[in-house]
Amino acid sequence: MFPVLIGTVVIAGIVGYVSEKSGFTHNGYLQSIIICVGGAFLFYFVRLMFGFGFASPGLNAIVSSIGALIIVPTHWRR
Repeated sequence: MFPVLIGTVVIAGIVGYVSEKSGFTHNGYLQSIIICVGGAFLFYFVRLMFGFGFASPGLNAIVSSIGALIIVPTHWRR
């Protein structure tokens, strides 16, 4: 369980960095990484509690990180 959590954080950090580097988001590197890690933590614990998600923990981390990047920044824009 602990290695999966650490892997989730690492994958989420990489997704946040790559999304900023590629121009997908314009939040700043640290902000994008924090958003991705937060979304991945949330989805990890929801998967742990309720048992639904994709088969692979890595795929869960990638999908939840991208979802958090899409939802969080656009939610607070005016």
